[in-house]
Amino acid sequence: MQTVVDKELAQREAVFAGNPERAGVVAAARRFKASWFELGESLTRVRREERWKAWGHSSFDDYCKKELHLRRETADKLTGSFSFLRSRAPEVVERAFSTTADDELPLPAYGAVDFWRRAEEAEAPAATIDDIRRQVLDEGASLPRLNKQYREVLFPLDDETQREKRRNELRSVTARLTELLAHGREEGLVPMELSAELEEPLQRLAGLVAKPKGNPAGTSSGASSGSPHGKRDASQPS
Repeated sequence: MQTVVDKELAQREAVFAGNPERAGVVAAARRFKASWFELGESLTRVRREERWKAWGHSSFDDYCKKELHLRRETADKLTGSFSFLRSRAPEVVERAFSTTADDELPLPAYGAVDFWRRAEEAEAPAATIDDIRRQVLDEGASLPRLNKQYREVLFPLDDETQREKRRNELRSVTARLTELLAHGREEGLVPMELSAELEEPLQRLAGLVAKPKGNPAGTSSGASSGSPHGKRDASQPS
């Protein structure tokens, strides 16, 4: 079944049929889930040559969002990963576009390539970089796999970001547990008396982990633990 976004992109591809380059980028966006290499190359060229100006857009970001339904973060990862891979492993890019390439050899995911790129930018140890490169190129390692192995070491969160992450996790779990408890009570799975006993502490917990308005109680405007403030979460692309 065709999605709304795919339908819109198909219509745009037809509208821009008289402009092969513009229609080609839209077509690449439609095929994005199958292979990111074509879209990465196209976006890199559009950004470098500022083709979006001739197509009536105020910026590259505006073009990606309105014409291709791509978020800025996704476009940045695609262009950054393509350019990085072309410089570090051009043979892989050539294989991605080859019609005679060995299909049994894995092609790296753009998220994994972006992780490798950021690891180099973070000046990770050479041995770590070599291992990430091997996993990405030879094994087709996924981003979740790389994150599990290296994220906390290469891109540690600062204290305040880690605290907010835990707060969000607690908020989500509390809301889910409250919802399940209500369903269980309605379906007779949880006795009314036990449900009543659990509701009050869950409500208290929900209040404690709710997003604070202004500064959380008991903290100053600076970092609560004396850690450096203003530190960027290095696990996100710049």
